[in-house]
Amino acid sequence: MTDPTTAPAVDDPESFRERAVSTLVTARDRTTLLTSCVEEPDLTAQHSPLMSPLVWDLAHIGNQEEQWLLRTVGGQEAIRPEIDGIYDAFEHPRSERPTLPLLSPAESRRYAAEVRGRVLDILEGTALHGTRLTEAGFAFGMIAQHEQQHDETMLITHQLRKGPAALTAPDPEPAPLFTGPAEVLVPGGPFTMGTSDEPWALDNERPAHRREVDAFWIDTTPVTNAEYQAFIADGGYDTERWWAPAGWAHIRQHSIHAPLFWSRDGKQWLRRRFGVTEVVPADEPVVHVSWHEADAYARWAGRRLPTEAEWEKAARHDPAGNRSTRYPWGDADPRPEHANLGQRHLRPAPAGSYPEGESPLGVRQLIGDVWEWTASDFEAYPGFQAFPYKEYSEVFFGPDHKVLRGGSFAVDAVACRGTFRNWDYPIRRQIFSGFRTARSAESV
Repeated sequence: MTDPTTAPAVDDPESFRERAVSTLVTARDRTTLLTSCVEEPDLTAQHSPLMSPLVWDLAHIGNQEEQWLLRTVGGQEAIRPEIDGIYDAFEHPRSERPTLPLLSPAESRRYAAEVRGRVLDILEGTALHGTRLTEAGFAFGMIAQHEQQHDETMLITHQLRKGPAALTAPDPEPAPLFTGPAEVLVPGGPFTMGTSDEPWALDNERPAHRREVDAFWIDTTPVTNAEYQAFIADGGYDTERWWAPAGWAHIRQHSIHAPLFWSRDGKQWLRRRFGVTEVVPADEPVVHVSWHEADAYARWAGRRLPTEAEWEKAARHDPAGNRSTRYPWGDADPRPEHANLGQRHLRPAPAGSYPEGESPLGVRQLIGDVWEWTASDFEAYPGFQAFPYKEYSEVFFGPDHKVLRGGSFAVDAVACRGTFRNWDYPIRRQIFSGFRTARSAESV
């Protein structure tokens, strides 16, 4: 067996075969958990117009796997070609999906299981080289990432679902109160952004290219609930000057006065988290805030959101070796001591946790816990080429979407690395999103 803590060499196809099996099985185990912990009415209901019914996600996972791995890679005949349109995410927006003739939960499970059984047979006999789609098992890694991304989406649906808790997980290990510096200086100069050699990196992460970044300061840890509560207490939601015009209009129109799922009980803030109501923990990174809220907080604090390039330099730049690493801690795949990933916990860890996961410059929790909003629009890198289909990234490029980096507690390691890019509308709050702030080095 290969060492699970490091990425296989590109010229070692058997290692990638083992890695593909492992990541596909891990993803399916999580899908099974997320769709077996509630009764059928909760699987077929739409818990928010922003999200699909859980049963749609379940069959969509199987359909994508069938289309790419059975038909395209394996050259097999379609199992259920008549459902391709029903489970096409671009043909039917989420708000319409409950009205479609969806497979029942039992049918969806049987379908996904049949596809998976055939895929594992195909994987065993496929040469993981020779074509761009099969090189180093890319197509299998792409599908494992796709399933884990939908698992995160289904976890968001669980958070939106009303009713008692259906999921449980241990809390993160208690962490000593972080007493390190509040911010870290990232030196100016060039660094390598993106990747050209990460085998399972998706098209928007490519290619590697040189970026110049001026020196800047960045928060050592994400902004905490306590820090965000100070913004609220100071009238942050009632002071127009902190908000971009679109953000101000949005919060006034929708009467937003706190992060999503927060409520006021006398002198304390409460939150609803996966069916449990609890006091908002002061030391955790704030979560379920929009880009507009993050941007307003940064203005109030006399700071700004980091650009995407700044975030990646803080996460990957190793000044000692003058290179970009795969992760803040180096090139090894994530382990539990590095980051809060994979739904191992159902909440962020306290700010300052995971010292073994900090970057060479001393920035913590850049991977896991909460997705971090950046100041940047989602744009193509120089030399970008859509692969294997333009709908994964290309159709989303432009000013409508803001970039998030770093992953959250809901993200699996296969779909999270130092180059991984996420994006969403700046009004979105149901996602597991937080932020950290920055300032230019010449600022005082």
